[in-house]
Amino acid sequence: MISPGSPHPLGATWNGEGVNFAVFSRHATQLTLGVWQDDPAAMPTTCELTRSGDIWHAALPAALARPGCRYAFRAAGPFEPESGHRFDATRWLIDPFARDLVIDSDGAAGCARIIDPGFDWGHDRPPAVPWRDTLIYELHVKGFTRRHPGVPEEQRGTYLGLASDAAIDHLRSLNVTAVELLPVQAFLTEGFLTARGLTNYWGYNPVAWFAPAPQYALGDPVREFKTLVRRLHAAGIEVILDVVFNHTAEGSEAGPTLSLRGLDNSVYYRLLREDPRRYENLTGCGNTVNCAHPVVRQLIVDCLKYWVEELHVDGFRFDLAPVLAREDGGFNDRSALFDALRAIPSLAFVKLIAEPWDVGLGGYQLGRFPNGWSEWNDRYRDQVRAFWNTDAGRVGDLAERIAGSSDIFRQRARKTTAGINFITAHDGFTLRDLVSYNHRHNEANLESGADGHAHNLSWNGGVEGETADAGVRTLRVRQSMNLLATLMLSQGVPMLQAGDELGRTQGGNNNAYCQDNEISWIDWPPTGEHGLLLDFTRRLTRL
Repeated sequence: MISPGSPHPLGATWNGEGVNFAVFSRHATQLTLGVWQDDPAAMPTTCELTRSGDIWHAALPAALARPGCRYAFRAAGPFEPESGHRFDATRWLIDPFARDLVIDSDGAAGCARIIDPGFDWGHDRPPAVPWRDTLIYELHVKGFTRRHPGVPEEQRGTYLGLASDAAIDHLRSLNVTAVELLPVQAFLTEGFLTARGLTNYWGYNPVAWFAPAPQYALGDPVREFKTLVRRLHAAGIEVILDVVFNHTAEGSEAGPTLSLRGLDNSVYYRLLREDPRRYENLTGCGNTVNCAHPVVRQLIVDCLKYWVEELHVDGFRFDLAPVLAREDGGFNDRSALFDALRAIPSLAFVKLIAEPWDVGLGGYQLGRFPNGWSEWNDRYRDQVRAFWNTDAGRVGDLAERIAGSSDIFRQRARKTTAGINFITAHDGFTLRDLVSYNHRHNEANLESGADGHAHNLSWNGGVEGETADAGVRTLRVRQSMNLLATLMLSQGVPMLQAGDELGRTQGGNNNAYCQDNEISWIDWPPTGEHGLLLDFTRRLTRL
């Protein structure tokens, strides 16, 4: 029998006898729940939710709702864009607390799916590697194993593929202590990419923050992701997630209504004060999440708690992190969200890493994040590149970066581990391309080669792109070794991009976000001089 249930916890909670559903909406006038038990094409079981304050809720027995069932909400209310309200009672909406997401065969958003959270974690415990001993390896779940001959073929490109012996053996051979996974929060491909026959490969377009991306699962994304974490922990390797809380896949006011927009647009997003029909776009992606609102802040905190407490991850790298701390006066390093994170026991000792810039006014905030945070140090990247590739006279800049960038972090008495040092990352040239190309070659992105960074501080050694010239090839490997040695011997926390130790190339593409193909996938094993580079990298990381 359907009953009012409880307003807490939010989301769909299975208790062995039924499921409690709860969702927030302050401005809706009616919330409807739909549950599909078996056939998603059939008519759903529906019921009207009971309101308690701003929470709408109901409880359904196991005969109507159980793990594996799909569900969604419809929200009725005013459609008044001029006031910031965009309710549409005809649309099924994804639960912001969805733990699992079903994506339709055409790549469009489907429905949330109820999960049974039970899992045998065995003796799993966090490796808890101190920052001073940390070596981060940034990788893409699919790209890392998609072409790996040692990974079972059916597991290549999946969570289980990354959990395989072959993948873990490579990580251990590099003395990696933490993998930083490009986004694995459930995401979608933007319409303009679909129209070009491309996909959002990197995953910076989230639609369900709590749900592991189903694209990397053979069956059950939640269980398979947990298996990955358990296996990496057993190898002494931490798991850091690249998380995207600054924008969502709903995009601009012309984008699709999928979840937050339809549940309470004026609460979840930053709207232009002079024209609430439009969104503040501090992300370059069409919308900006309203992290200053207490309801949104609690949603983000609850999401981080879930990934740590239930999925056992060890840290987070926050994409466009200044958005998290934007309040009425702009960026605030004492923001309510930062305070909230410090107050949660399970989050007190996880690794927090900021990408310390967004695209809004005053968006560059390197060195201004609170104690307890580390930050991607792009000044390290640029000045080390400049020294080796373009300007051998900048010894002073190089000295500051090798010594831990105290000029950036010392004013707040932060340690050298506040800086994440990197030469390359997913966004930009690979290491091999950095020493092989003077210019970006992004034609495959179908934007006339105009996308991506033009300021690469790269040097091709005298020939643009691949060459058979033995002298140039030897020079490029030596330059790669120079850069890697600088990275590994500098004070601070080093981050290595996956495949750089193998001589991975993207053919000069420095913005391969939409290339889910051989351009982005790592090619195994290394050949020729790049085998020497792999051996050199292993010796450096041991040192």
